[in-house]
Amino acid sequence: MSVYILPAFIVLNFILGALRRVPVFDAFIEGAKGAVRLATSLFPYLAAVLIAVNLFKISGLADRLAELLSPAFRLLGIPPELTELILVRPMSGSGSLALLEDVYKTYGADSYPARAASVIVGSSETVFYVAAVYASGTKIRKYRGTLAISLIATGVGTLLSCLLCRLM
Repeated sequence: MSVYILPAFIVLNFILGALRRVPVFDAFIEGAKGAVRLATSLFPYLAAVLIAVNLFKISGLADRLAELLSPAFRLLGIPPELTELILVRPMSGSGSLALLEDVYKTYGADSYPARAASVIVGSSETVFYVAAVYASGTKIRKYRGTLAISLIATGVGTLLSCLLCRLM
């Protein structure tokens, strides 16, 4: 049933446009032009985020930070096995999914680290990627406060994710 939702939505838009005497194809072309403009303005921001994420991983900084933060995370009730995942999640969705898969393979899908990792990934966002998308689409250039609040919220969400998984 859900396979038909998107095609039905598209057909419904064409029907409503025709009923309202809107030149549907011309409107579609204008929308596509806007999407191309957005993609070209978005590209430099995304490239910067992707390069930074790759440098973070390749340089060994992610491993070193994970090593340094593991004792603190253990005290907070966060499994130390998830330290690298927690560091990568705000930067890279695909990187965090790969780390999540590694947690499943290493500890089993029903283990506490796997459950906590699943909740962390499912309830958090790739903060820097989203910031790059918004920065490219708006005229706002001063968003350091937004980044700080987003990272704090991600940290609190991580703590609560682990706490709830421990209680359940």
